[in-house]
This record gives sequence, structure tokens and C-alpha cells, in this order.
Amino acid sequence: MLFNLRILLNNAAVRNGHNFVVRNFRCGQPLQNKVQLKGRDLLTLKNFTGEEIKYMLWLSADLKFRIKQKGEYLPLLQGKSLGMIFEKRSTRTRLSTETGFALLGGHPCFLTTQDIHLGVNESLTDTARVLSSMTDAVLARVYKQSDLDILAKEASIPIINGLSDLYHPIQILADYLTLQGYEPDPSITKLAEQYAKENSTKLSLTNDPLEAARGGNVLITDTWISMGQEEEKKKRLQAFQGYQVTMKTAKVAASDWTFLHCLPRKPEEVDDEVFYSPRSLVFPEAENRKWTIMAVMVSLLTDYSPQLQKPKF
Repeated sequence: MLFNLRILLNNAAVRNGHNFVVRNFRCGQPLQNKVQLKGRDLLTLKNFTGEEIKYMLWLSADLKFRIKQKGEYLPLLQGKSLGMIFEKRSTRTRLSTETGFALLGGHPCFLTTQDIHLGVNESLTDTARVLSSMTDAVLARVYKQSDLDILAKEASIPIINGLSDLYHPIQILADYLTLQGYEPDPSITKLAEQYAKENSTKLSLTNDPLEAARGGNVLITDTWISMGQEEEKKKRLQAFQGYQVTMKTAKVAASDWTFLHCLPRKPEEVDDEVFYSPRSLVFPEAENRKWTIMAVMVSLLTDYSPQLQKPKF
């Protein structure tokens, strides 16, 4: 997957035509900002304009600078609680969300399939209403996007997609921050082609990994066998033969190429030479999961506006 960050972030003019003014938050003197995301759901980034995505990245950079670099304490989510529903196991999503929410003064509540069964012992509608009465937001890592859609429809609090069978928006935000086969889903391909046309750029689909990498500034691969697909392992390993990212792949890329992988990584997906090379940004990418999810929570639950000068995207 190759992309131009600036083009993707400018993927839309303001679609809704609404103007918003952020009220001052008590921690510091916020800059005037026209983007207001408080109360919104984050189910997929296609529901957000380019300016709104830029805002979340700006907020991510702001929190990372003020908390990690300057050592400030920002209890922006003090008194707030987060329900975390995980139908799938997780390392980075759980750690980044739990530690990030707590670092901002909030209280995360982790719920596995042993604690909650979406749509089994209780309907999704009833679950959404109960969670709305006890928490301020819900992050859910689920098998079906349709479950998230129902939760968002029935809940009165923000619902955040921690991974579904269709979208992983918080991973994409982390990838964006880090960068300052089988056929893709046809609906997603169609949307990507629409964005490419709107911005006078080109979306190329190919089954040739060297052709895909040629001239690319960013090389990205993903796990070949996702959670819930373990029974397809043998079939998928055969289907993806020849797609391992190696220095041979990198040789046809741009001279300033970098490499990303959302983790966990298997050697058949990318060899050690690329994965552990100075061009690999996989571990900063993993850390940025924390800062971007913190930015999502702050933007959906507070009126805070970044203090850091807005970066150029």
C-alpha cells in the first residue's frame, strides 16, 4: 500500500458546511479552532473531512509534545470512564487505550467475551443503553462492523472502532502521525478511487509487489493471517508467496523509503533486514497508537484545543 499523506488528508472539502468554535478548556489557553468533534462517533475515517483528520493529528502531536517531551500533567479526562469491549485479543490497542486514558485522568474498564457477549445474552440495543448510562464513551474491538453501527445508533455516547472486519481507523491515524493477496473490499476500493479523482491523484491496484513498490516513499505490509482467520493459515501462506517485503523490494522504491507494519509481524511478511533497518518505523508507529487514541478521546469528550503550533500536513 503506497500513499501520499498530504493528498489523502486533503481528501475532501468540508462536506457538512457547519462552522464550529471550540470553547476554552481549563488547562492552558487554547488556540481558536473551527473543528469541533465532541460527541461524535469514530467508526471509520471516511465519516470525517480532511480538516477533521488533520485536527486529530494536530491534537496527537500536541499531547505527545506536552506530556512526553515537556512532562506536563494534563487531566483532560478526569472524572470520565471508558468502556473497552474486546471480542479479539490485543496488545497495542488495549495498552495504548488503557494507559492513554488513565494518563489523562480517566478510568478505563476492560471487558472481554467472558464479561460481555454482544447480542447474545443481551441485545445490542440494551447493551448500548446500559453502557451509555455508566460510561462516557466505548471503544470496541469486534468481529463485525455491523455491531459497531448498531451500538453507535443506539448509544448516547461516542462509540470508537478499535478494529472491525472492515475498518481500523485508529491504526490509520497512528500511521499518519508516524509519517509527518486477496482483493480489497470493492466498496473501500470505490471510495479510494473517488478520493483519488477528487484530488487529481492516482490509485493503482496490482498483484505485482515490485510494481507496487516502484518509486514509493512508504512501504506498508500487514499481517497475512488476522485474528479469526487461523483456519485459513495454510491457504493464505500459499496465496501470499512472493509478497514478503525484502531489500529487493526496497531497491525499486524511492531513495528515501520508509517501512511500516501495524504488528504483530511474522518473518514471512517482511524479513529481518527490512524490519530492523534504520528505515523501519514500526516501533514509533506502535507508540503513536497511544498518542492518537488519546487525541481521539480528548477530541470526542472535551473542548480542549491544542497549544502546539499546528503542523503543516
